[in-house]
Amino acid sequence: QVQLVETGGGLAQAGQSLTLSCAAHGMGFTIHDMGWYRQTPGNERELVASINPYDGPKYADSVKGRFTSTRDYAANTVYLKMNSLKPEDTGVYYCNAKGDTEAGRYESWGQGTQVTVHS
Repeated sequence: QVQLVETGGGLAQAGQSLTLSCAAHGMGFTIHDMGWYRQTPGNERELVASINPYDGPKYADSVKGRFTSTRDYAANTVYLKMNSLKPEDTGVYYCNAKGDTEAGRYESWGQGTQVTVHS
């Protein structure tokens, strides 16, 4: 089982920055894709950013140019640096990882971290 532990998030004023981090823990696993989804009340989770070793980072149009996702492959950790935050960035951010274990393919989610941006 691959567990994802998120840190970061919290409150910010519009225009400020926040950084999220997510570390994967477990035994005998590899990670292909690792990234972040955002969910707001009444809506489904939407992809914010993802990164894999083949294609590099991908971003939702709404965050391009403002958010940067980086990944420390040795530490199984992914980061999301959020600059120029807007109130519409408010939501619960979930870390996501997809890969393989000895038992087969897996997809894991973090516990979610709240990001609230005030205007």
